[in-house]
Amino acid sequence: MLRRLYHDQPETFVFTPDNLKWAEAQIRKFPEGRQASAIIPILWRAQEQEGWLTRPAIEYVADMLDLAFIRALEVASFYFMFQLQPVGSVAHVQVCGTLSCMICGAEDLIGVCRDKIADQPHALSADGKFSWEEVECLGSCANAPMAQIGKDYYEDLTAERLGEIIDELAAGRVPVPGPQNGRFAAEPLKGLTSLRGHESGKTEYNASVQLATDIGDTVKRIDGTEVPLLTPWINDAPQKPAAGKKPKAPKPSAQAPADKTGVTKQEAQAVSKAKPVSKSHPETAASAEKKPRTMSAPRKAGADDLKQISGVGPKLEGVLNELGFWHFDQIAKWSPAEVAWVDSRLKFKGRIMRDDWMAQAAELAKKAT
Repeated sequence: MLRRLYHDQPETFVFTPDNLKWAEAQIRKFPEGRQASAIIPILWRAQEQEGWLTRPAIEYVADMLDLAFIRALEVASFYFMFQLQPVGSVAHVQVCGTLSCMICGAEDLIGVCRDKIADQPHALSADGKFSWEEVECLGSCANAPMAQIGKDYYEDLTAERLGEIIDELAAGRVPVPGPQNGRFAAEPLKGLTSLRGHESGKTEYNASVQLATDIGDTVKRIDGTEVPLLTPWINDAPQKPAAGKKPKAPKPSAQAPADKTGVTKQEAQAVSKAKPVSKSHPETAASAEKKPRTMSAPRKAGADDLKQISGVGPKLEGVLNELGFWHFDQIAKWSPAEVAWVDSRLKFKGRIMRDDWMAQAAELAKKAT
């Protein structure tokens, strides 16, 4: 199926402050230089904020991850969970149409969507509040037929009940998700014969439904007003060592000077984390940095194609040019202190040492001569 960007796009996209903090926390889950691995959750967060994934949102996320726009678009257009066109302002209903649900009445649910929302999938209802589509298996076969609305599953549905759910949502109410026929979870229709722990009354609903109702995070947009989930990686405070354990001391080799400047490898890598002195004076407070020799323009023969260095794309090449680096032999001569200076001015730190730009540049410089 060909998936294209919607023809009518908004001008801009910006994360809310809370969503930006959340996205930055996802990036920190991955090693330096591997931040692009966070693209799927961050694109999903952008979709949760707006309801659908706009072109400005895709480009915004690409900028966050230092990716070419086409790379982010490839991800957004490949995965069908990303909506590339507007969806209902209240809810987008996804009806499972695969085998178990089809046998149990999915076609009747689709008929309800056609009658109450729009005749065609992905079209908005007359009031703009709803949209719908048929999707592949959502993995709730024991509770067929079912539909996903927002983040939650509405299971054991009938056509009548789905119509009621849509009416409740239109009226501003959020029906309790989960089984709609009185079942607790996915036990036999005739009742449990074992594993009857839930009957103690400790929880009113099964685990996923209980969490959804507790945090009130179902069909609503993620805009920062929801009850926050406790995610330890969002906390910027330094983690305390576990009881009885002492922080590991740095290895002796980490203290050995890396070159004649006396800068250790540990210092050269750590300097990229130093904070700027001020906005008007962006040099870092660390003394381990040393500015390499730069050029105001490339030599007469023209600039080298720095994109030949693994880890350098078009955007990074532009940043390097702005900093005054146009040629392989410039990069090949960087000392650890000079690497620290350059690294502190890149969006994501550590990739210079990880991909050993200096060795690559030295080889490319030999080939160029």
